[in-house]
Formats: sequence, structure tokens, C-alpha cells
Amino acid sequence: MTTTAVDTRRSVASTRWIQLVLGLIAMMSISSPQYVWTLFTKPFQDSIGVPLSAIQVTFTILIVLQTWLSPVQGYLIDRFGPRILIAVGCLLSGLGWVTSAYVNSLIGLYLTYGLFCGIGTGIVYIGIIGLMVRWFPDRRGLATGVVAAGYGFGAILTTFPIDTMMKDAGYQHTLLVFGIILGLIGAAAALAMRMPGEGDTLPAAPATAVQTGTPPDQMLRNRIFWLMFVMMTMMSTGGLMVISQFAAFSRDFGTSNVVVFGLAALPLALTVDRLTNGLTRPFFGWVSDRIGRENTMGIAFLLEAASVTMMVLFRENALAFVILSGVVFFGWGEIFSLFPSTLTDTFGEKYATTNYGFLYIAQGVGSILGGPLAALLREQTGSWMPVFAIIIAMDALTGLLALGVLKPMRHAYMAKPGR
Repeated sequence: MTTTAVDTRRSVASTRWIQLVLGLIAMMSISSPQYVWTLFTKPFQDSIGVPLSAIQVTFTILIVLQTWLSPVQGYLIDRFGPRILIAVGCLLSGLGWVTSAYVNSLIGLYLTYGLFCGIGTGIVYIGIIGLMVRWFPDRRGLATGVVAAGYGFGAILTTFPIDTMMKDAGYQHTLLVFGIILGLIGAAAALAMRMPGEGDTLPAAPATAVQTGTPPDQMLRNRIFWLMFVMMTMMSTGGLMVISQFAAFSRDFGTSNVVVFGLAALPLALTVDRLTNGLTRPFFGWVSDRIGRENTMGIAFLLEAASVTMMVLFRENALAFVILSGVVFFGWGEIFSLFPSTLTDTFGEKYATTNYGFLYIAQGVGSILGGPLAALLREQTGSWMPVFAIIIAMDALTGLLALGVLKPMRHAYMAKPGR
């Protein structure tokens, strides 16, 4: 091999890791609208004067727009490239916070925080995931896990500063300041991104991955896709319920203001949760690269069912509640590395961004079930226990489906000639 060829390979290797870091930064910049939302529910509720279930519609709008528009967003990124579109998405996400600081009605909240943050985060998320499965055909689980971790990790850096600023200067000033900062950071990272070009020699995908690309219309006629859609919906429902309602049910359990290690339990738990929610994505992505996607799903999803059960059983113990909530997020966040890597392995990378856009809609369905409908069930029953019982059952069922149904279906599909 010539010196020039070696230098080229090294250059490509360094380029793809730089792209990974840029994707991580952009993902961190858009994580707070979702993961710190629970801190704003009470201030918005008091300011506007409406029940929690009405406020939580904002969260559902955010996730629905983030996910249900993703096939279109994925197509645009596949067609025109990631740089400008992802930068615009970061700016829109920041704009959602800035404009929501000035609203005094539900409609205004829906049209700012819900609309702008939803569209903006959707463009960024689907674009970066689609970019990583192309740059890392040999390590899809790890690469998607790392950038997805940014979406979980980002709020670690902002939870305590946001909580402190809200107490000192009010929630409106906090939204304005952090909206500007996060929007600009994400846009700057996005402007240095690019798709792999013809001159980029990347490692080959493993033999277990499909080498051809399945167009979206054909994928949507495949039972494997719909099984994965149902599984991702069930897992999303549980995780998004915990994210969106965490402050509400921790107050009902009497643990939110209990001091643990010198800190209030609620912001401490949210910080721990963001850490584990971030760590789980590259960790289980890396594991799935080695022991298989479905085996990893089974382990992670059953862990989630067990950890939610334990959190509920020890809900009145503030220390146990903080620790177990972290385990809950460790058993949930990996869906954002396991599902896109499994989908791309199954249906190829040619249409990867658009195809994952269709699967990502499941997150939007989960936001409806885990957001306003879960809050409504709590209001109707007077207890969070029915909500948690449903979530535990869905988590356990999804783990069993991964091992008992998805695994043999995918094995048979991948064994077909031409795959």
C-alpha cells in the first residue's frame, strides 16, 4: 500500500470521528427542550392557569412534530445534505425557548415551545442519526449510541443551571438566555458537518447487515418494520411518561424536595437520570455490535421493567428513588441506538435517514400515550399506580418480543438470497 493511500485512510478515519464529535455537540444543544421540560410544567401551569394535562399537550406537540415529520426531514437531508438543514433545526429549537418566554396562553405555548422546538429537534435528531450510520457502517450501534447519548447528556450540563436561574431570575429569563446559547452552539457545530463522499473509503459493514438498500415504500410493507414500530412505541411510552411527568409524580410521592447528599431530590435525580440516559446509548449500542441487536434488546427492556417496578416499590425513600430513577433511564435510553442500528442492518443504508424517519414516528405515538393520556389517567384515578402498571407490562412484553419474535423474523429475512 502506498504512503498516499495510507494517509488517505488515516484522513478518512479522523474525519469520521470529527463528524461524530460534531454530531454529539449538536445533539447536546437540542436535548434540553425535552429533558428539562418537567422543570417548566409547574411555572407554565401557574402562569397560564390550566391543569397539568393541558400543559402536557405542549410536550406531545413537541415529540409528535419531532417524530411525525421525520420522514420528510430525512428525505430532505438525504437529498440536500445535512449542513444547512441541521443548523436551521438547532436555531429553531433555540427559538422555541426564546419565544415561549413571552407567551401567556396555551395556544401561544403550543405554537412556540411545541411547534418550534418540535420541528427543530426533529431535523437535528434524524439528520445526525442518518449521518452516523453512513460514516460508521462497521460500528453503527456504537456511533448512533454516542450521538444519541448527546441527546441525553446535554441536559446534565443544563439541569442545575436552569433550576438555579429559574429560582433567581424566573423561568422566562431562563428560557430566553438558554434558548439563545443552545441554538447558536448547535448551529455552529452543524455548519462543519458533511455526508461521506465518493473519495471516502470507509470500513465495510458486517456480514450480518444488508448490503443493498430497501426503499421506504417496500420497507413499509414488511412485517419486521411494523413489529419494530410497535416495540419502539411501547418502550417510548414508558420513557416519555417518566420524562414528562417526573416532577409531578415525585411531588405526589413526597420526595421532590427531600434533601439527598445536600441537594434537593428532584434536580439531583434529573441530573443522575441524564447521566445514565446518556451512558446507556453507547454502552448498549457497543454491546449490540458484539452479541446481537435482539439479545441486547431483551436484556435492556427486561431491565427497564424490573427497574420501574423497584422505583415504584421504594417511591417514598428519597435516596432509593434517586438511584432507581437512574437505573430506569439506563434501561430506556438505549432504544435510540438499538432501533436505528437494527433498522439499518435490516433494510440497508441507502435510504437510512428516511427509513428511520418512519420508525421514529413511534416516539411521537409514545409521547401521546405517555404525556397527556398518562396525566389524564392520573387525574381520573387519583393515582400514578395504574400508569406505572401499564408501563411495566409494556416494557416486559417488548423484551420478550425482541427475543421470541423479532429475532427469528429478522434471521429468516436476512437469510433470503440477495440480502
